Amino acid sequence: MGTRAAAALAVLLLAALAGARTEGEAGPSEAGALNGTAALAQLLPAAGARYGWRNLSCSACKLLFAALDASVLLEPSMERIQHLAVTVCINLHLAASQVCQEIIHLFEQDILTAWIHSVMRPAEICGLLVGSQCGHWDIYSDWNVTLPDTPKPPVRPPIPPPPGAPTARVLFLTDLHWDRDYSPGSDPACKDPLCCRGGQPKGQGAGYWGTYGRCDLPLHTLESLLQHLAASGPFDVAYWTGDIPAHNVWQQSRKDQLQALETVTGLVQKYLGPLPVYPAVGNHESVPVNSFPPPYVPGNQSSAWLYSAMAEAWRQWLPPEALETLRVGGFYTLRIWPGLRLVSLNMNFCSEANFWLLINSTDPAGQLQWLVEVLQGAEDQGEKVHIIGHIPPSHCMRCWGWNYYHIINRFEGTVAGQFFGHTHMDEFQMFYDEETLLRPVGVAFVAPSVTTYIDLNPGYRVYVVDGVRPGSSYMVLDHETFILNLTLANTPGAQPQWQRLYGARETYGLSATFPADWDRLLRAFEANEPLFQRFWYLLYKGHPPRQPCQGACKAALLCALRTGRAGDPNLCQAQSLKVPFHEIQAWWRRRRLC
Repeated sequence: MGTRAAAALAVLLLAALAGARTEGEAGPSEAGALNGTAALAQLLPAAGARYGWRNLSCSACKLLFAALDASVLLEPSMERIQHLAVTVCINLHLAASQVCQEIIHLFEQDILTAWIHSVMRPAEICGLLVGSQCGHWDIYSDWNVTLPDTPKPPVRPPIPPPPGAPTARVLFLTDLHWDRDYSPGSDPACKDPLCCRGGQPKGQGAGYWGTYGRCDLPLHTLESLLQHLAASGPFDVAYWTGDIPAHNVWQQSRKDQLQALETVTGLVQKYLGPLPVYPAVGNHESVPVNSFPPPYVPGNQSSAWLYSAMAEAWRQWLPPEALETLRVGGFYTLRIWPGLRLVSLNMNFCSEANFWLLINSTDPAGQLQWLVEVLQGAEDQGEKVHIIGHIPPSHCMRCWGWNYYHIINRFEGTVAGQFFGHTHMDEFQMFYDEETLLRPVGVAFVAPSVTTYIDLNPGYRVYVVDGVRPGSSYMVLDHETFILNLTLANTPGAQPQWQRLYGARETYGLSATFPADWDRLLRAFEANEPLFQRFWYLLYKGHPPRQPCQGACKAALLCALRTGRAGDPNLCQAQSLKVPFHEIQAWWRRRRLC
């Protein structure tokens, strides 16, 4: 165990706690001259005042690595590493002392194992954690999945179904985040990463049904939602893309995560009854959060404990062959209706926050190669495919995201819909042809969260898709978003009223909701300021920040909507950007709180 491992452990732990990150200036020149623990002790107070909570910038990252390298050089013991990481966490004001101690104890063993087996040098980690302009990282260089030799079929633009054709209603739930310790009346503005909890000092008072702030939801609010859904159908199928546990990532255990899985799954089964529900794995399901080792990691550090429990909890919804791949890698496929196949991806195998990918990020679990085989089989059989997953493709590691983009381009005639969550926002991501980056070939819908985290109304989504019929496209024809207005729900004597917030076609004046329609809407956002500000309002489920989104904010958001491929400024050349791409990336990272 050397300096390299010690530095990595402390910084990775802090990054995991800090969550969203912002860009900063170049690393300070004095960092290279640091020497030992005494120098670290001198630097930490100033660094804490400068960087603070949720601000692991480029310069802070480089400062930490230089200081930690020097300070553990003479005595690289596990106890010393843990003590050092706690000291850094406290002095940078990343969290309260108890939170720092608990999260470092929780993460240390898995992160250290991953880092020891990694080929990455300490300086490269800042390029991964903060961004490409902070440093270069390139594990095993680029890699490519193998596409079949079968030629791509001729592209046929989608057409609306004939009048009177059947439609299907797809219920979409994501990011429930049940907090078993939610306490009405508690402080919604605490100093911890998650508030509104028992044991915290009293503040203005968390509402009974939920609260705007850094808070998740009580179980009775989730039960209210499911009771509402049971009465407001009918639905034909439900997609559920994960994140069941709360954001108290510093104090979770496997027992806690399994209890959350079993409790919430039981409620879904109780209230939705015979409705087919097809889940995907979220990044908060595991412990530590984001920890999803590929199948080659054996023994107690593997994810077998989680995937086996999911297979048991979801066996009434999934056939044996789907349960088999779920147990191995957390992904599966099945046929929903005649002519429609579902693929549920484990997007944790693309995540920048999954530290196990430091060992080897080349197509973890062979999932993308498996996806290619599934899509080719569907194409051969004349099936359409819906893809569900938790983390949207543009939030993935660059090479994984580019391979996924390439796959969608090849199978644009087969993939009828892509459905994700994770951001807690109401948004979408475009896919364009790889030759010109102008012709829209697909759209990934990113649905709003059930949880309020952070400063949001609870919400859910319903997709209307082309229904079961010969020749159905199974594409999205419209979607509706529903919310619980917490201001009204928490009024004394009131009962929760889940209400329709908007429908996509009527609100945005869309003639259809095919990829070309969303592309035209993006172009309209540039010129039509009231229309864009309406989108900004709906992005936050009817509870947006007080300041409108203008200037760099608007440029970054429009660029993000065009970018279904990670880290590619070329996708935004079609819009009139007046902001450098690195500033756009910085704005993206400020929004990544999940």
